[in-house]
Parts: sequence; C-alpha cells; structure tokens
Amino acid sequence: MPTTLVADTAAEEFLAEAGPVLVREIEAFLAGQRRTAHPLVSKSTAELVAEALGSVATPVLAPALTVPGGFLRFLPDWALPAVRSAHGAGRRVGVVEHLELAALVIERHGWVQGRLRDRRGGRCLVGAQAVLLRLGYGDESTARAAARQLQAVLAARGLDQPYHEWQDHPDRTQSEVLYLLRQAADRARQ
Repeated sequence: MPTTLVADTAAEEFLAEAGPVLVREIEAFLAGQRRTAHPLVSKSTAELVAEALGSVATPVLAPALTVPGGFLRFLPDWALPAVRSAHGAGRRVGVVEHLELAALVIERHGWVQGRLRDRRGGRCLVGAQAVLLRLGYGDESTARAAARQLQAVLAARGLDQPYHEWQDHPDRTQSEVLYLLRQAADRARQ
C-alpha cells in the first residue's frame, strides 16, 4: 500500500536526519551526570585521584542540550527501536537517570493527558518512559523501579491513586508533573 511506503520512507528519513540528534542529546545528558562511589561523596573518583596526586581537576560541565529535529516528534513509537540499533544505544541507566530523562522528554516535546503521546510528539509520564525504553535507555526493571519511586512520592503526599491516573486529572499541569518526576529522582538518590 502507498501509505506503508510513505511511513517507511518517513522512518528512514528520520533515522538519517533526526535520530542521531536525540541519541546525541541523551548521551550528552548522561555523560554530564556526576558519578561517585557513595551519595555523600561530593567529588567524582577522577577528582579525588587528581586531588590526591596534587593537582585539582576542574569539574566538567554537562553540555547544553538542544531540542532535537522536528521529525522525532512525528516518528511512530514502533520505529524507535530502529533508532536504538542504528545508533548503539541499549545503555544501562539507573532509576535517577531514567526519571530525569523522562522529565527532559516532557520538557522538550511537551506533555499530554489521557494518552501516551499526541500528534506533535508531546508525551505523558508513561509515554516519556516508553520512549526511553524504545530507544534503549534502561530496561523494564528500571522503568518499574522508577514507577515505584513516583508512587512513593504520591503516597508521601497522602495520595493512593496510580501516577498515570494522577497525571490525567483535569486540573494537573505540566509543571506539577515535572516536579513529581524531580521529587522521585531526588528520592531515588537517597
């Protein structure tokens, strides 16, 4: 059918043009994350070694992220695993990174309620998690652990509804959703 050929052509165009941009942005974000042996240690291992050897290393700042190309927003979710294999993702991320990246997806592409995504590429909480999984950043156990963190934050607020229902409440705002994601990431750090 012609529509299938058009969809395949659009997916191929995305892979050639916009796919590398999203992968580069996610990799840049992850590269900028500070990694230490213990949560109470404020310096990276490299900084501690440099300090012990007598030279203080200057901290590396995370590169600025930019909004990926427009085709990414329109690419169907089923095509995202092709981007993963084409660009070598499949990277292990922790719960904190998963939650922070989900917030980044919503910030960059917009937020929706009542469905995983809209035609412009906006995503709900679950949709943001799904795009990360389909691109190969983390696995289902990471997503489930992140969901437990989101639920724990809501429980601490005295709410017992699932986070996907909470985000679909008509009075909910994107700012509240992003705040929930960041609170859950902070909780996961502890």
